[in-house]
Order: sequence, then structure tokens, then C-alpha cells
Amino acid sequence: MFQIHRVEECNPVLRQNCIRTEDGTELEYLTFPLLEETGIVRHLFSTRLGGVSGEEFASMNFSVDRGDRMENVMKNYGRIAEVLGCSAGDMTASHQTHTTNIRRMGPEDRGKGITSARDYENVDGLLTDEPGLVLVTFYADCVPLYFVDPVHRAIGLAHSGWKGTVCRMGECMVRAMERDFGSRPEELYAAVGPSICRDCYEVGEEVAEQFEGFGDGVVTPGKRAGKYQLDLWLANKRILRQAGIPASRIAVTDICTCHNPEYLFSHRASGGRRGNLGAFMMLKN
Repeated sequence: MFQIHRVEECNPVLRQNCIRTEDGTELEYLTFPLLEETGIVRHLFSTRLGGVSGEEFASMNFSVDRGDRMENVMKNYGRIAEVLGCSAGDMTASHQTHTTNIRRMGPEDRGKGITSARDYENVDGLLTDEPGLVLVTFYADCVPLYFVDPVHRAIGLAHSGWKGTVCRMGECMVRAMERDFGSRPEELYAAVGPSICRDCYEVGEEVAEQFEGFGDGVVTPGKRAGKYQLDLWLANKRILRQAGIPASRIAVTDICTCHNPEYLFSHRASGGRRGNLGAFMMLKN
């Protein structure tokens, strides 16, 4: 398996998984043991390894609007579908514009944004209680948020960059699950997925000042004058805790996208020349 740089080498939070595709390619993906322990979901976070895309999209890219060929992207979806035991037509995708808009997905949404057109836009969070329907969201430094309710058998996925985080996307997801499924925060499991870490995420004062009130450590002095380091992992963990999810039910990533640009797409590390990673999750039938 690929040798990755972990922030917490002594206590891995994410598990590396590797399978060999029909053409002999090694496909690697990441999973959270904490979510697997619920027993009701299949999930993964993709890496760059195991797809068919080339150049800056190499090789497991899920973006069709950055210049990659549609046929390559669809083959990539097909390979992930094999891992999950479904088809690309069972997937439904977000339309991310850094909002806190959340949409409940049902059986009628199968394929939307993947194999058929969306009839919605500006949606950064997805919810469902439909078994076999795969939620899909996209990343290249922003924070993936996973939610599992094993009591009411419901799941959620959300995209949370700095704008989503400052607007408390994690809490918005918890409240939406309470409303739609009767979820109780203390019964939820959550995970903060691979994204840019504090050491790599330098921001200006106009961003840093919006995180006043998030507590010590979220914003720290930068490496250059007038700059700051922003810890989205800590900010999102605090949001989830304040929303009522117990600390023992929250897993926070130990892998930074920017530290691992050959393994994970990073907008900052690549200067914008990159594809998209995908977060995938489904309720088992």
C-alpha cells in the first residue's frame, strides 16, 4: 500500500484498504473503523489510486467539470461501485457551492448527478434512510462529514469548507436528522474525513476573524506576518460536540490532503490543477 503521511502515526483513525481491479490496477480507499462498527453502513473515502484518468486527474477522479473525459470519470464510478457492491445508478450526488443547504434523498433520486441530471442545485449536505442509495460528495481540501444513526437507520454526508464550517454545517446536519428521522444526537456516530490540516491551511485576517468564538486553538498565528493557521478539524469536532454527539462517537481524521498530494487531491498543493476525491456512504439492505 501507498506510504502516507499521518498526523497521528501512533493511533491511526482511518484504515487503508487495497483491492486489485480486473486489469490488475491496485485501487486504494480509506474507511473509518468507528463507522464500520455500527454494522449498518458501507462507506469509503477515495484516493487518487486505482482509476483510469490521466494527467493532473490521475487516476481516480470524480470531477467532470475540470477537463477530464466523461468516459474516464464514469469508469472510475464503476470501480467504486464494485467496491460498495452497487452500481453507479444507485448513487446520488451533491451540488456543492459552500452552503449549508441539506437535501433528503429518496429512491427517486438514484443516479442524479452521476448517471442522470440533477433537478436541484446548491446542496452541500445529503441525508437518506433509503437502503442501497449511495450518497456522494466531493473534495480536494475541504472537510467531509459523515453521520450514522444506527437506531433510526439513517445516514448523512456533508461538505464543509471554511464557509460551511463557520456556518456550522455539522450542527445543521444533526438538526436535519433530528427533524427528518427523529435522530437523537447522543445516538449518532460522526466522522471528520481527510482534508487540509492546520499546518497547511494558511488564511488571511478576513477569514480568521470569522472564527472568533470557536475557542482556543482553532486559529493560531501564522508562519508569516498578517497570516493565520486555521484548524478545520478542531473546529468541526467542537461543532459536533456542541450539537450533542458524544466524543466517543466522533472520529477525526489523521490524514491531511495537502501533506499527501500524490495520494489525495489537494487544491492548495496543486495550485488548482487537480481532480476531485469522493466520499461515499450507503445503508446496507
